[in-house]
Amino acid sequence: MGSRLGLGTLEGRVLWISQSPLPLSYLFSAKSLNSVPATAAAMSKPSAPVAQKVRHEMELFGDVRIDNYYWLRDDSRSNPDVLSYLQQENDYTSSVMSEVKNIEDQIYGEIRGRIKEADISAPLRKGDYYYYERTLEGKEYVQHCRRLLPNGDGAPPSVYDTMPTGHDAPCEHIILDENVNAQEHAYYSIGAFKISPNHKLVAYAEDTKGDEIYTVYVIDAETHTLVGKPLAGITSHLEWAGDEALVYITMDEILRPDKVWLHKLGTEQPSDFCLYHEKDDMFSLDLHASESKKYLFVASESKNTRFVFYLDILKPENGLMDLTPRVDGIDTSVSHRGNHFFIKRRSKEVFNSELLACPVEDTSATTVILPHRESVKVQDIQLFTDHLVVYERENGLPKVSIHCLPTEGHPIGILRGGRAVEFVDPIYSVELLESQFSSRILRFSYSSLRTPRSVYDCDMNTGVSVLKRIETVLGGFDASNYSTERKWATASDGTRIPISIVYEKNLVKFDGSSPLLLYGYGSYEVCIDPYFNASRLSLLDQGFIYAIAHIRGGGEMGRQWYENGKLLKKMNTFTDFIACAEYLIEKRYCVKEKLCINGRSAGGLLIGAVLNMRPDLFKCAVAGVPFVDVVTTMLDPTIPLTTSEWEEWGDPRMEEFYFYMKSYSPVDNVKAQNYPNILVTAGLNDPRVLYSEPAKFVAKLRDMKTDNNELLFKCEFGAGHSSKSGRFEKLQEDAFTYAFIIKSLNMVPTTGSGKN
Repeated sequence: MGSRLGLGTLEGRVLWISQSPLPLSYLFSAKSLNSVPATAAAMSKPSAPVAQKVRHEMELFGDVRIDNYYWLRDDSRSNPDVLSYLQQENDYTSSVMSEVKNIEDQIYGEIRGRIKEADISAPLRKGDYYYYERTLEGKEYVQHCRRLLPNGDGAPPSVYDTMPTGHDAPCEHIILDENVNAQEHAYYSIGAFKISPNHKLVAYAEDTKGDEIYTVYVIDAETHTLVGKPLAGITSHLEWAGDEALVYITMDEILRPDKVWLHKLGTEQPSDFCLYHEKDDMFSLDLHASESKKYLFVASESKNTRFVFYLDILKPENGLMDLTPRVDGIDTSVSHRGNHFFIKRRSKEVFNSELLACPVEDTSATTVILPHRESVKVQDIQLFTDHLVVYERENGLPKVSIHCLPTEGHPIGILRGGRAVEFVDPIYSVELLESQFSSRILRFSYSSLRTPRSVYDCDMNTGVSVLKRIETVLGGFDASNYSTERKWATASDGTRIPISIVYEKNLVKFDGSSPLLLYGYGSYEVCIDPYFNASRLSLLDQGFIYAIAHIRGGGEMGRQWYENGKLLKKMNTFTDFIACAEYLIEKRYCVKEKLCINGRSAGGLLIGAVLNMRPDLFKCAVAGVPFVDVVTTMLDPTIPLTTSEWEEWGDPRMEEFYFYMKSYSPVDNVKAQNYPNILVTAGLNDPRVLYSEPAKFVAKLRDMKTDNNELLFKCEFGAGHSSKSGRFEKLQEDAFTYAFIIKSLNMVPTTGSGKN
């Protein structure tokens, strides 16, 4: 478990008015946008819950903070008073939202109606099989499937390959049906699904609570027979070490990944061998396999430092070997090809990373093959037998460059030129996908705010890219109806902040009349690239504008963009977001009476902070699983993630950080003022942001705010940081959120409006 990350169709009831069913497009037509919001139900809604105040004083550096809602934290999640209060909040939210339940249901039906429920992913050729995932109509989860290659198909893979599915094709074999496994659980998630090198066994990691503590099962891929006993209490970090052993990582009492283990099939878990124990509580362990499948890499990392060990899969008895040294401020990631390791290295001076190579037999003899560039960040690399793919960022956009490598065994010099993969949209998102090391085919996914997720196979020799699958969007979707653009707001210190924008070009007038939803994150160097979301169409098709503020603290503009939005520069994240909002208002994309904002996790901290700073700027806000009790959490090393994140937020045990963090911590800055409409969500089993943080934030807002706007809190009792696990359940949450936004904007039609 690494960071407080959190980055957001169906059978609906028909709304009946005057005995005539109305389509969703009518409900939000121009005639209904300014409909009277008050209804009899709204006037008679129940009173909001009032949390009991129990004075709790916390003093440090002569400063006393009073937390009247400290009692809401219950790590056992079993205190009846706490659970009762959370249930009261849920009941109140349900009651208030019942006024627009018919609209929520129709949005849900509309969103679900865009999905091709029975579908398969793009098959990936591995060994003698095609592997893929299948979804079934009406089912929440996927089936993991494979088919044998046709007899005699020994030809090398090609971008034009297709998986035969006719009567003469090899039969589909279902390896694992998540729908069957999930039947007894309110929450179900597979965190790892790993095929053994000989394709006979499968190891998968299963979470049935949402707490990100997994149980690993090994099964026979053909018969589904369980092999040995399950491995309990591990992370989702799991890899095969040959055909008869697994390497996995476990966590300590604060859920910090701290130990890596070697497990031999047929033995008991207590007899597993600990390969490494990271005792520094600011560091966590990571695990991945090289593309060549000859080595496993174990990394120990903090927010500023990362060093790597390697395990030779053919010689696991040798244990972990040092690869890159532990040096404060040096961050390294490693892969392998032939007789070389390839190392991505970042330091204070080489802040956007450089690429090195070294012989396997002499890891200290490194050679720079891709020098550091101040305007281009090396995000990641992917290795093949004859090629190296570099994923980069320049001017806020991702790039993919393909380089030919010399024959294995020959020296590797500086990379020059390289073939760039071309993309059509002005702003877009690219994701590297699993590819086959020995082939010349690069697989990647591409999408934009108007282009559904598309999987491509690129022939790295010819540069030809072939579309293998595009997300099906039913209901008459036409990408040409939407415009995407990038604009730049100016922050208070003169920094230009990119904003990605999408809208239905036939509906938006740029006169301030359009409602707008602005999303932000801005932490952990995470890049929120413009990606497609079919649910979002339910807003765009009703005249909404959707925008992403690429604020400092994220990684969109390179490493320095991140450095300038963390620690004692964290306030830039919040002021950047406010600058983006003000820019959109100034340029008449919207007015503040129609400006809505949204963020999750660390993005929820963003929402909480700007609500305290500029509540007048927004009409409504949605804060999902928000990290809002910053000072109290970061002072408590028993809370998951606290120690490992002192390098992200600062250590408030030091006076300078204490007062700086207190200046923006949302819970500590709630005051007697008017706030916009607010929806806050939480997951009871969330290990990244304790449910008590948003609960306290809501309780304090209820006590102090001076307005009559809505303040709703929804805590999922059977979920964690990522909320519910089923694909339709997630769409229902989208519909709920959109219904809240529509209600907050007074866009709810009344019985007497419009044609009726």
